[in-house]
Amino acid sequence: MIDRKGPPPLGSDSPVLSLNGVPTRFGDGNAGGGFLQEPMGSWRPLADDGLYDVEAECVRLHDDLAASIFGSLAYYHSLLPQAPQFLSESGLNSESALTRDQFGQVLIQCAAQPELNRFLYLYDVRSLVAAVQECTKEVSQLTGEFYRILNLEPFFTPGVVVPDGVRWSTSPTVTTLNSTLGFLFIRMHSLLDYIAKLAREIDELRSDFKSYPRLASANFLFGHRKKLKIGALPDSLFEPCEDVTEVELVRNLLIHDGLLDDMPKAYEVIENGVAVERFILFPDRRDGKLERFKNRHRFYGGEDKINLRLAGLVKRFQQREIVTLAALRDQLIARRG
Repeated sequence: MIDRKGPPPLGSDSPVLSLNGVPTRFGDGNAGGGFLQEPMGSWRPLADDGLYDVEAECVRLHDDLAASIFGSLAYYHSLLPQAPQFLSESGLNSESALTRDQFGQVLIQCAAQPELNRFLYLYDVRSLVAAVQECTKEVSQLTGEFYRILNLEPFFTPGVVVPDGVRWSTSPTVTTLNSTLGFLFIRMHSLLDYIAKLAREIDELRSDFKSYPRLASANFLFGHRKKLKIGALPDSLFEPCEDVTEVELVRNLLIHDGLLDDMPKAYEVIENGVAVERFILFPDRRDGKLERFKNRHRFYGGEDKINLRLAGLVKRFQQREIVTLAALRDQLIARRG
């Protein structure tokens, strides 16, 4: 079981990325709203964001799926040493050099072998779990990268003296900062789709392996979630909530309608020639929708500084993810009786 709860202790001079965009030192103390750099280079939150608990639930799901599809985990493990490697790699993994046609020819030779079809189907479903694992890592690392740029990268020409007050900047660094933020929301929405697909597959888990079965979830998306047996489970990603609504709203804006700002920018508050705060503004929202006046839908009167609440949003999202994955595991276990 994975029980790691965040980064290891570092020296007092280690920088802490703050939510307000101005780094501090680890030795100065922090209430848990910052990020520290791990030895491997990624920036992890001081307060556990649930990443490792998601990983643990996914590891268990891999075993639960094998037990459900093969009848028992022991039977699956007894067959595993004889399973050809192409079953777990071809069409799924870059380690396989087989082409589509070659893969098809190999399948023709084993089409009438139900146990091989079980393996094929298991690895297809497991690929959904793997997508959840890897995408969750992306979300966590993108969050740390957002705060790294916000705290440590100069928004404009380094060394230039600027007057006190609030100023905005646009530059390659600011473009990267905004694109990292946008991609973070897109990947969180990807997780919604991946988990919805996984839930659908568990609802309709195949049991006939006379041939290589198709995934029941092939065309299923988060927007179809009302069809799932899990329903609007409290504290899950399928329960209507403000955070998931915001993820959907921002993703749809970025994919279909444009950027969060017609000129992506970042702001700095300068006092005595030094930046004491840095932030990005989010458009005003009401009842889960952007405030709109005819064609205009990006108003900033609320001065919503997304950097002050982004880490909390990601943490709450991943906590709901843990609840959702655990419920899907319970569903598999109940199915086996």
